[in-house]
Amino acid sequence: MNTSFDLALAEIRRRDFQPMKLDEPVEIDELPTPALLLDEQALQRNIDKMAGFLGGRGKGFRPHGKTHKCPLIAHRQRAAGAVGVCVAKVSEAVAMVHAGIDDVLVTSPITNLAKARILADLAESARISIVVDQLQGVELLAQAAADGGRLGVVADIDIAMGRTGTRSDEVLLQIAELATSTPVLDFRGVQHYAGHIMHIEGYESRKERSLALWEAVTAKVELLSARGFPCEIVTGCGTGTYNIDSEVAAITDLQVGSYVFMDQEYRLIGSPSAELFDDFEVSLTVATTAISQPTNRAITVDGGYKVFASDSVNPEPLSIAESKFRFAGDEHGVLIYPEGYQEPLLGTVQRFITPHCDPTVNLHDAFWLHRDGMVIERWPITARGCSW
Repeated sequence: MNTSFDLALAEIRRRDFQPMKLDEPVEIDELPTPALLLDEQALQRNIDKMAGFLGGRGKGFRPHGKTHKCPLIAHRQRAAGAVGVCVAKVSEAVAMVHAGIDDVLVTSPITNLAKARILADLAESARISIVVDQLQGVELLAQAAADGGRLGVVADIDIAMGRTGTRSDEVLLQIAELATSTPVLDFRGVQHYAGHIMHIEGYESRKERSLALWEAVTAKVELLSARGFPCEIVTGCGTGTYNIDSEVAAITDLQVGSYVFMDQEYRLIGSPSAELFDDFEVSLTVATTAISQPTNRAITVDGGYKVFASDSVNPEPLSIAESKFRFAGDEHGVLIYPEGYQEPLLGTVQRFITPHCDPTVNLHDAFWLHRDGMVIERWPITARGCSW
């Protein structure tokens, strides 16, 4: 008898994760729009730059698959030296392991036995870890792992964010003790992620806030070690603090995600020496087509809320200097261009930097991979919609 989880798993395992090569390269203007574009060369430079930066500081990187949801990108990150990959959800872990990724950390706790059993099944062919923030979570994993593969337990620590994680030293020690004493589990360390810090504008402000949090986390890591629970993994951080948190001695690896693509929200936070955060290149853009001209200073493009996801900012136009985008519904956006702009625009392809890359990726089926301006492959976004 098929359960709901059986059906959901079967659907994910049917998904393609291989690149689809075009018979002949095509111009970007020839794509069906809206189209999610990925610059292969910029992508690879970003991967290599992060790997080199962190490696030079003795830190690993455990990039977050929730950003790209694409095993092809995860494999490139692993080839560059990533110690493993992160995912936010169990279903994303299924997609990654099915495509051959052999080390996965699930960064959100679960309280469902069926999900825990799925992770235990995955652990028979891959190294699987998952964060927990309560004893119930450890007990759930122990029950699941009794009939499956060995699972790694990573204690989730919260200092200030208030989303997941424990603030209690007592609970932290209980998690470590129970995981260590359970034969089918391994206590592997701790996670601390401060997402509210990543987009603080101004490098110095970001640095001050992040290092203060990590000072508190370091004290908890030292407490664990003193009680006989050394941490193989001390993980967390993100793209916005990669060059800050990499100086924290206790951290073993960083969960950087958006660096592979970059988006407008990240670009606006600033770097140590520039108003824009330009440490990494924009490799991800969206191509749209101008389909209408409602006024003499605006064109309507075929991309709206179903194409771009935004928490705070709008897509950033690339094609026309000093132009602005505004949302005009689910299917449409309006590009307002400078006074005096004379070139005919109807039918032209207009490209944009994404507002927020992670949820934008989740709106699309595939990346159109281009090299030297020519589209050469279509990469499936295998874990699109994997939200359970």
